[in-house]
This record gives sequence, structure tokens and C-alpha cells, in this order.
Amino acid sequence: MPTARAPLPVPPPPETEIQPPGVPGISGLMTLAVSVVVLAALYIGQDVFLPVVLAILLAFVLAPFVDLLRRWHLGRVPSVIIAVLLALGIIVALGTVIGFQVAGLATDLPRYQTTIREKVGSLREGTIGRLPSLLKEFNSAVEEGTKEAVETPPASSAAVPADPPAPEPGPLPVEVHEREPTPLEIARSIAVPLLHPLTTTGIVFVVLIFILLQREDLRDRMIRLFGSTDLHRTTAAMDDAARRLSRYFLTQLALNSAFGVFVGIGLWLIGVPSPALWGVFTTLMRFVPYIGSFLAAAFPVLLAAAVDPGWSMALMTLALFLISEPLMGHVVEPLVYGQSTGLSPFAVVISAIFWTWIWGPVGLLIATPLTLCLVVLGRHVERLEFLDVLLGDRPALTPAENLYQRMLAGDPDEALESAEVLLKERSLTSYYDEVALKGLQLAANDANRGVLTGRQLEQVKEVAQALVHDLGTHDDIEPEPDETDDEPVASPQSAKPDIKEPAIEGDPREEDIPDAWRASGAVMCIAGRGPLDDAAADMLAQLLGKHGLGTRTIPHADVSRAAIFNLDATGVQMVCVCYLEIGGTPAHLRYLLRRLRKQVPNAPILVGLWPADDKVLQDEALRKTLGADYYVASLRDGVVCCLKVATNKAKAPDENSAAPAAPPPAEGAEAVKRLPLPA
Repeated sequence: MPTARAPLPVPPPPETEIQPPGVPGISGLMTLAVSVVVLAALYIGQDVFLPVVLAILLAFVLAPFVDLLRRWHLGRVPSVIIAVLLALGIIVALGTVIGFQVAGLATDLPRYQTTIREKVGSLREGTIGRLPSLLKEFNSAVEEGTKEAVETPPASSAAVPADPPAPEPGPLPVEVHEREPTPLEIARSIAVPLLHPLTTTGIVFVVLIFILLQREDLRDRMIRLFGSTDLHRTTAAMDDAARRLSRYFLTQLALNSAFGVFVGIGLWLIGVPSPALWGVFTTLMRFVPYIGSFLAAAFPVLLAAAVDPGWSMALMTLALFLISEPLMGHVVEPLVYGQSTGLSPFAVVISAIFWTWIWGPVGLLIATPLTLCLVVLGRHVERLEFLDVLLGDRPALTPAENLYQRMLAGDPDEALESAEVLLKERSLTSYYDEVALKGLQLAANDANRGVLTGRQLEQVKEVAQALVHDLGTHDDIEPEPDETDDEPVASPQSAKPDIKEPAIEGDPREEDIPDAWRASGAVMCIAGRGPLDDAAADMLAQLLGKHGLGTRTIPHADVSRAAIFNLDATGVQMVCVCYLEIGGTPAHLRYLLRRLRKQVPNAPILVGLWPADDKVLQDEALRKTLGADYYVASLRDGVVCCLKVATNKAKAPDENSAAPAAPPPAEGAEAVKRLPLPA
């Protein structure tokens, strides 16, 4: 009797030949050249660009106040002038207060130096002061031990000491006396340092006036540059971005100012000199990401240590910052403008380094607001989308792409972790339709193009099957909507559902489903001939089981021409065929349905074609020639269709023995509102 031979191993697909890197095209070189020119212009033209940027940021702060004055029936010009004069008055008042505070601090500086010397002397007398002498004694002991171990040669008795050399004459002392400065030189030394800030301030307010006067004209010019092809959408986006930025900057300025006032009052109660100066300094430093709070606390703590002979004032000052800063950053700010500003933490750090390098300390202060403006432009202007990708906090990959990437890496744990996060906002049906199936479609497309190796395809199948198995204990219900709205400042507005929706609309009660449909294997889910269709069939079977129907999954090999006669069709009430991708003329699907009709003649057949743009779903004549009873383009529609057929069978079994072919999904299954996926 001949023995069965093992099948020959399938040879691995040939590796794609690695091509050498191509020469950059003209567009790439132009992009690089433009980037270099922009960086050089920003660095060299600091005196020009910095006042313009400051004026734009200040315009976002003053725009709501100008609109308020115009609603009070003031003209555009008077409203702008009043707003600018008010801002200028506040800045001049703050400058005056800071000047008097600095002058008073400089007057008392000698007294603070005396206190510091006394504290340093007390530290020297303590353990810290004795530390250098202890180290010196230790080094001496080590050197003596080393000398005893080395023999010193005896001195020669015949040695005659040499005469000491004659001393050389020392250098003549030279004294350099500078002449007394003239009154003109004194005036120049005072005026030159003040001239540049005053000039910059003047340019800022001149540009600010023109920006506020011509806001609509500047907006139209931006639309013309970046979005003239879709005026309505671009106009709405730019208006929304301007409102959001104005609200955010104004809120941030108000919070930082309130925190500065609170710190100033606290320092005044503690007794730290110049509390108004440190309050203003704290307000400015809170615009600096991460390190601003430490800088704001360092100087008042050092000054308190210099003023007080003891350490109580310095400790109270330190406690003031340690308590108030976390409360402001982690309690007050999230309540006021949400948990996120729309910027990634990495982008905040990089932007702070970049703008400090370009424009110095002023660039550090405006780094976060300026980067936020760029991110908002990237989210609303298509040509600047790369700014949102580089600097924004939204995921770079869609959930489906992220799942496909985890499948390629063969990491089911991270795939499950991502699924559990998304299932907090949507039902299991929505997750399978909007994430899992789309991820499998990406894999199927790559497999058809021949870019996936056999090992990668097996990893995708294993991760998909493991994911479906792990989600088997998750109920298919719509989660409660989040009552809080912590929407990022930089993101466009999105509507959230107000009421809880069922996962499947019209989900019947368990007693409404006939016993024959609840039996195991009542709905036969058959996988298509694609390599990943088994996972899609498992998803459909799992969802049907969660809604009270008995299911069984059949691989495509069991319904082939040679094996379909051995198929057990006992108790089958309905057949569902799942395809991720058909490709070309679906003749094989037609013959598969014919074989199923012969094997299960009384069961209606549903075909699930998960790519909604498949030509079978668009061509009614083609659907009729295939011979199925129902066609769906989503797992949700498939579950709804099976439940309707089951309940209709229970109500009128004779009327549904020959169910007509259902219309396309766009006209057939009832529309179910879905929760939006995060971009």
C-alpha cells in the first residue's frame, strides 16, 4: 500500500531587489532651498519679523475686545484706537512699576550682600566649612603613607650648596587712568540700551493697528493664498481658527496674570521685597514651557534667603510656589480650557529650543503661542497639513493603519490595548467595521500587490484571530457618551452624541428569536477564498452570537467543489459569505453560491462585501446574476439583516421562504449613526 507523501514546502517569495536611492527631484531641492531661505530670513531679519509676530499675537488678544466695542455701536477706528491705547497703557504702567521695584531693590542690595556673607560664614563654620580641611587631611595621610613605602637615597656629604642667584629687578608698575566721560557719552550710554526696545514697541503697535483695522482683508488674502478652491470651507475654518486662538490666548493671559497677582500678594504677605516685580516676572515665565515655573520661583527664593537672617522666609516662599503651581497647572487650567492645547509635548520642547535660537529670550516667551498658530493653520489649510503632522498631538496614523502596523509587527498585545481604548467610545460592531475590517483591507490590498511576504501574511492572520478571540468577552453595547468636553484648543469643533444609542438598532429580545435560530450552527458564516477572509467571518459570527443567534464558521476549503458534499448542513437557517476583496469578475462567487444552493436549498444566503465601493454592490444587474438573497457592505448591516430574517421567519415563515434580493446597502439596511473615529 503506497504511503502518503508530505506536501512539498512552498518556496518563499523572491525578495524584492533593493534599488539604490534616487537623485532628489527638482521639487525636493526647491523645498529644501525654500526652507533654508525661510530660516535665514527669520534669523537675519529678527528686527523685522519679531515685531510683526508680536503684533499678530497681540491682535488675537485684543480682537474680542474690539468686537465688544463695535457691538456697543462704536466705529471700527475708535474701537481699535481705544483697544490699542488700553494695551499701551497697561504695558507702560507695568514698566513703570517694574522700574520703581528694580530701583528699590538696587538700593537695598548692599544690605542683602551683608546678610549673604553672614550666612556663607556660618556655613563655613559648620560641617560644610570643615569639609575641605577634612579632605586635605585625608590627602596628606595618603601622601605620607606613599612616602614611607619608597626609600629615599642618602644625602652626599661632599655636596656643596650653590650660591643663590642674584635677584632680578622687578617690572615697573604701570597705572592706566581713564578719562572722565563727557555728558554726551553718559546720555548715549543710557539712551542706546533703551532705544531698541522703544523702537520695537513702536513698530509692534503700528503693525497692530493696521492688523486690527484690516482683519477681514488680511483673512481674504490668506484664503486666496491657501484655500481659494473651496471658499466656504476655508472661510469657516479660518474664522473658527481665529476665534479659538483669540479665546485661548486671552484665557492664557488671564490665567497667568491671575497667578502672578496671587504670587505677588503671597510674597508681600511673606515679606519678600519687591513683590510686584516678582508677580510680573512670574506672569511672563509661565508662558515658558516646563522650565518657566522653576525660573519664576528661583529668584524670589534666593532673594528671601538674602533678606532673612534665618531660613523661614525662603522656605515659605518655596512652599508658596510648590503648592500654587501644581494647583494651577493640573486643576485650574484643565477646568478652564480642557486637557490639551493641541500640541505634542515633544513639539513644545523643540519649538522652545528653535524659537530661542532664532529670536533669543523673546522667542522663548512666544514659542508656545506661535507654534499653536502654526498647528491651527496646519489643521485648516491643506497645503500646511505637514505642520499639524509634525507639531500636533493627534495620532499620525489612523486607528486602522495603527492596527495594520501592529499586525505586521506580530504584536497582538498592543493591538488589543489599542482596541480596548477605542471600545471605550464605540461599540464592538463599530470597532470591527471602522477599524478592524479597514485594517484587514489594507493587508489584503498589500497581499494582492505582492508586497507582503508569506511570514508577514501569517503574522497578520495570527494577530487578527487573536484579537477576535480576546474581544469575545466584550459586550456589543454602545458606551455612555462622555459628559465632559475637554476638546483641544487647536482642533476643529466636533459634535458629540447627546443620547446613548444601541449597538444594533432594533435589536430583538431573546424570546423573539426562534429556537432554531439560537441553536448552534444556525447561521453558517463562510470565509471567502482570500487569505484574510477567515478573520472577517470570525468577526461576523462573533457579533451574531452576541445578539442571540447560533453561529458556525466554515473555512473556504470546506465549500470547494471537492469538499462541499461533506458539508454538514443540519439545522442551518441562513448562510453568510464574507469577502474582504473579490477582484475582477466574481465568477468564483457565482459558482460558490450555486453549490451552496444545492447543499442548503431552503436557507437564504447573504453576501458580505466589506469594501463598500466594490462593483458588485454598485451593479444591480450583476447582483441578480450572482444569485444571493442579500448583499451588505458592513458587519452592522449583516447583523441587522440576519436578525430581521430571523424575526420575520418567526412571524410569517411561509412569506419569507423565497426572500428577494435586497437593494444596495445605501438603500437597504437602516442607517445607524456611528461615533466618529479620532483623526
